[in-house]
Amino acid sequence: MFFAVTLMAQNPHGDNLKIDCASCHSPEGWAISADYWNNREWEKEEGGTKRFDHDQTRFPLKDRHATVDCRTCHETLVFSEANGECISCHTDIHQQTVGVDCARCHSSANWLVDNITEIHQQNGFPLLGQHATANCTDCHQSETALRFDRLGQECINCHRQDYLATTAPNHEAAGYSTECQICHDQAGPSWFWSAGAANHLFFPLTKGHQIEDCTKCHIGGNFSNTPTDCFACHEADYRATTSPDHEAQGFPTDCVVCHGTDVGWPANNFTDHDNQYFPIYSGKHKNKWSECIDCHTTPGNFMVFDCIACHHDAHHQNQGNTGCYECHPKGR
Repeated sequence: MFFAVTLMAQNPHGDNLKIDCASCHSPEGWAISADYWNNREWEKEEGGTKRFDHDQTRFPLKDRHATVDCRTCHETLVFSEANGECISCHTDIHQQTVGVDCARCHSSANWLVDNITEIHQQNGFPLLGQHATANCTDCHQSETALRFDRLGQECINCHRQDYLATTAPNHEAAGYSTECQICHDQAGPSWFWSAGAANHLFFPLTKGHQIEDCTKCHIGGNFSNTPTDCFACHEADYRATTSPDHEAQGFPTDCVVCHGTDVGWPANNFTDHDNQYFPIYSGKHKNKWSECIDCHTTPGNFMVFDCIACHHDAHHQNQGNTGCYECHPKGR
């Protein structure tokens, strides 16, 4: 009896391992064949479930861990002393800049990181727009490429140099906010950032107004009191136009009455023409013209219109334009 107690006390695996020695060892020797465990032959044997199964522990051996030598993790024969944390076996090449829970980024299959977007989402800084295509080192400019020092969530943490270096307009001198998202849209195109454009929600920079040079409208570097009415920017265009002569005809200086903002400023907005004069945006004349001078062929005089140029008819040739309008006031 005393001899048996002594043997139990000498268990090299510690007091916590309670399984029968014969479950792993045989009288032929203490060594256990690696194939015996890798092939899991014991599972096929009667009562095999009583043998030691690593999958029943808090650390199942999967992927790369399944081929590691036991002594790599179990430095002593007291198996319970092995630490289940990644950092206990793996050198922290990131030098504690991303925490010690390796499983947040890595898996034991190949150690490659393929969930960067998800990681940033969990971290409170989703990679959207231009940030989604940036290289890691564009933001994480640490002393080594393996360190990912905390940067902070504010735009200015990364874009301070951009803020200080910008001269059109001079953000620092003008006292612009360092909350870049007030003006800049990170989901916008690349030119939107490089040109220093802003969120012009009050004056959309679309179609003909989609310009890259802010100074075309903000003359003299003044970004605070730039007028938003058409005439303020397009007065020279208004006075120079001769077909028709806007100034001589007394056209309104509110350009949107007639013009849209498509490139070329087509005069396709004057829908009141249908109610005030003659239907050209509806009815049979819809899409049958492209410029005002298609019908108003007399330069500088929009009181004159020419129907015969398009509707030549020998039976009505003596009626003239006035006759056409008197009989067909709605174009029918």
